Amino acid sequence: MRHGQAISNVKELVSCWPEKFYNPLTKIGRQKAKETAKKLKNTCAEQGRSIDLIFCSPLLRTKMTAEIVGKILHIKPKIDKRLREQGAGDFNGLPFMGMSIFFGERGLRRFKIRPKNGETYIEIKKRMVDFLKDTDKKYKGKNILIISHELPILFLSCTVKGIPNKDFYLKREEIGTAELRQLN
Repeated sequence: MRHGQAISNVKELVSCWPEKFYNPLTKIGRQKAKETAKKLKNTCAEQGRSIDLIFCSPLLRTKMTAEIVGKILHIKPKIDKRLREQGAGDFNGLPFMGMSIFFGERGLRRFKIRPKNGETYIEIKKRMVDFLKDTDKKYKGKNILIISHELPILFLSCTVKGIPNKDFYLKREEIGTAELRQLN
């Protein structure tokens, strides 16, 4: 699940670790997180399944989303720093546009370059895959809800589906705020 709408989404600001400004969920973000959590609870009940664990990124917007969902599902979320947003380095706290100009056209170049003091797409993908392997091994057979950010979730989804980096921009499926995506 992607976190609910936050101030950074509305103001189009880059917000990663460490957080440079107070970036809570908006009223809409809190409401949509509740709606998604209720829908998830109902879907699980209809399918005779349940969520066993919730993991989230340590950023405020994901922790707030996880607390809302956890309250509805009666599960205390666990924080894992590997689920953080892309390390945007010196772009952290600035408008999205600057980072977009830095990266340029969408393509394989984005996998190799890093913003100053930030991380590459390859590094994001690696930490997300490491998280998935570790949790799969430790919690085999459990249904786990991961609450993270758009780019890390997209990498996780593409990896699970076997989509190679060269096809990332062609075959990825965008994920909106407070949206669920099932990975098997």
